[in-house]
Amino acid sequence: MAEQRDFLVEIGTEELPPKDLKRLSAAFEQSLVSEIARTGLDHGPVHSFATPRRLAVRIDALATRQPARKLELRGPPLKIAFDADGNPTKAAEAFASKCGVDVGALGTTSGAKGEWLSYEGEEPGLACTELMPDLVARSLAQLPVARRMRWGSGDAEFVRPVHWLVMLLGTDVVETTQFGVASGRTTFGHRFHAPGPITLSEAADYPAALADKGYVIPGFADRRDQIEAQAIAAAREAGGSAHLEPALLDEVTALVEWPVALVGNFDADFLQLPREVLIATLQNHQRYFPVLAQDGRLQPAFVTISNLESSEPGRVRAGNERVIRPRLADARFFWDNDRKKRLADRVEALKGIVFEAKLGTIHDKSQRVAVLAAEVANANEADAEHVARAALLAKCDLVTAMVGEFPELQGVMGRYYAAHDGEPEEVGAALEEHYLPRFAGDRLPTGGVGQAIAVADKLDTLCGIFAIGKRPTGTRDPFGLRRAAVGLLRILIEDQLDLPLRDLIEVAVHLQPVNKVGDSLAEDVYGYTMERLRAYYSDSGALESHPEIFDAVLLRKPASPLDFDRRLAAVMNFMTLEQAQTLAAANKRVANILRKAEDQAIPAQPDPTIFQDAEEKQLYEELVAAESVVEPLLTSRNYTDALSHLARLRAPVDAFFDAVMVMTEDPAVRRNRLALLARMRESFLRVADLSAINV
Repeated sequence: MAEQRDFLVEIGTEELPPKDLKRLSAAFEQSLVSEIARTGLDHGPVHSFATPRRLAVRIDALATRQPARKLELRGPPLKIAFDADGNPTKAAEAFASKCGVDVGALGTTSGAKGEWLSYEGEEPGLACTELMPDLVARSLAQLPVARRMRWGSGDAEFVRPVHWLVMLLGTDVVETTQFGVASGRTTFGHRFHAPGPITLSEAADYPAALADKGYVIPGFADRRDQIEAQAIAAAREAGGSAHLEPALLDEVTALVEWPVALVGNFDADFLQLPREVLIATLQNHQRYFPVLAQDGRLQPAFVTISNLESSEPGRVRAGNERVIRPRLADARFFWDNDRKKRLADRVEALKGIVFEAKLGTIHDKSQRVAVLAAEVANANEADAEHVARAALLAKCDLVTAMVGEFPELQGVMGRYYAAHDGEPEEVGAALEEHYLPRFAGDRLPTGGVGQAIAVADKLDTLCGIFAIGKRPTGTRDPFGLRRAAVGLLRILIEDQLDLPLRDLIEVAVHLQPVNKVGDSLAEDVYGYTMERLRAYYSDSGALESHPEIFDAVLLRKPASPLDFDRRLAAVMNFMTLEQAQTLAAANKRVANILRKAEDQAIPAQPDPTIFQDAEEKQLYEELVAAESVVEPLLTSRNYTDALSHLARLRAPVDAFFDAVMVMTEDPAVRRNRLALLARMRESFLRVADLSAINV
């Protein structure tokens, strides 16, 4: 077994983009592990590190050499390898030279087409020190960096300029040059507390050396935990609790190397601002954590995380308080000034904001949404007047100063301004809810008006962008169509809205102001949405055991996603039954028989008087009895109970196929038996096409 030693690579840079740091660190670790796996090098646990000024990975117990690789090489045919006197030809000698042996050491192998020279041996593995520089370089090249930087006079490119490079295998430096920087064992600590070089004696020393000598906590998760604990403790000392959003915790963690929490205060008069405005000002502008009272209300205080341990924390606190004051004053000015003009008076201003050049302005989009929302309102029984009013006002807060400063508050500010204007509460709620869900796992609109506007807005975006030929490709989705499609589906399914999606797409397509891309546009949008539905179920783990269940339901083209969901749940439940495997196989068999007998002029219904065998009579009688029970269940969309009852047909179906010859020579009997099978299959098709399921 090869010797094993710890390996460390650290890329020291200028400050990395904070919102990308966690993702870059994870990608570096995953890429490097993947590259190492291809070489066959064994290793132990892998640790990633990331601070504003470094990306690093330590791999414990990395094998210092690849395992030897077994070689099995085939050379020239024997008739070419040797001449008539049995002497080796140049072809044989060349093959032997390639293998590093004499011709006499070669073997032979034979096959259907003759015999060849062959060689079996071992190729020694390469040393880890030879492999790792290239593996690291390839891993760094694969990082998800939108735009790489160049610096100095060289042509090296990275997310930020590179200033130092550490690469150690145990106690030894792995010699390489990357980004114009030679590798070594020297790292650097905190920019202010420990700006000098720190020499690492071995790879295992890395995190402890930085923490003890460099005022740096290199582990992202460790640093995040410290920030969270410090923020909670600081807020508690201030008499409240810290409002900690995970995304902000990650961002602050990516901004500091040596976190120190401090509590600051602001004028209590600012608490008159909407809660969301205060939180956005504290979080988005200054990366502060708001402090909440026990009842959940905001307190005039915040927690800030400093990147140094100051000897005068009071001055640091005062500086942060001084910075936030004008930010809050600006927010109060926007709040007061925006309310001087009603939302309804801002409708005309929407004509000046382009949604998409070919699709018109935001005002044009609002008009289309109003038509679509009216269609939805007819189905979910939302108040038609409120829906029309909400569609008119839904985008008006986009032209307010507050949303101009805080785009993430679109919809939220619409609700506040609508309440100030005296609009109906359901209308105001819809102005916020129509943006929901904003992200995976986000809440859904609960009001009928909000649901109608949300569905209409997402449908218009999907159909409009498809109409101009800008559908998502690969990882590019600039208009957020994947999010829109999944959000639309979640509303229809989870809010239990039984809406005919295909019909609504047709309406949305015809409302678009551009020349349609052929008659298939609506079908394209529907197909794309159904693929998002597949992803929705796959992500939830629902299709783990039988992914083809989705296709079994899709083949029946349910009118609404809600109906689709109920059918899918029913088939998933059916597949847990003892009879499921047999009946699914029977459906597949029947489908194949009927497909091959398409020219048989099968009657619409079987004739009981033509039956000859007891088994076909039994199947017919039990099928008729089952249909009388199943029909009302299907009418009420109780697909689960319907399939559970149809599962009782297993015994007569098995008996039928064991005893009855379907394709008998008598044409009348043959067609009658085919009609019986068609009727049996139709009973299952009322829910899903079970023949699509692999059993």
